[in-house]
Amino acid sequence: MNKILSASARITSIVFHPLLIPTLGFLLLFNSGFYFTLIPWSLKRMVLMVVFLSTCLLPALGIWLLGINQKIDLKMDKNSDRILPLILSSIFYYAGYMVLQRLPIFPIYKFFLVASILVQIALLFISLKWKISTHSAAIGGLLGGFLAMSFLFQENPLLILTLLVLISGMVGTSRLILEKHTNSQVYSGFLTGFLIMISVFLYI
Repeated sequence: MNKILSASARITSIVFHPLLIPTLGFLLLFNSGFYFTLIPWSLKRMVLMVVFLSTCLLPALGIWLLGINQKIDLKMDKNSDRILPLILSSIFYYAGYMVLQRLPIFPIYKFFLVASILVQIALLFISLKWKISTHSAAIGGLLGGFLAMSFLFQENPLLILTLLVLISGMVGTSRLILEKHTNSQVYSGFLTGFLIMISVFLYI
């Protein structure tokens, strides 16, 4: 049973890795029913490509190159191991935002990426002193963003919100099963992502 739980936790951590969450978020946005989803598929495909490259592929490649230096542990068990990857990710996120600025899309898509950059920066500063769950922060931010949009646009994407709540629970539990984080690190990560995203959308 322990082996099954451990394997399930590893799969969950990989499938819902922080580098994949922005792409998942945009896929859900495109199928959310909000008014801004009414753009051509060719444009959606372009946006997805930009988001995947800037928030997943390029950061992953950069982190892998950092790992060539033996002083950096790619397992990131220590909070100090996360600082350079978070800086790198923030830079690529911003580059993705600058590319989206040039596309004829609704501002909400660009805003979503800006809010994600702010989550990255918050995690960076916290990681200077303390280890926090980036997995929980990523999925918490996604849930916070969708919840805020449901209030702003008076829509109720119930299926997506329910799915994100379930995924949040799975991700947090998986990090605890794998003993990658303590309860406080998981909860703090979730609240950091959730509160930043919902605050940005509702008040900024």
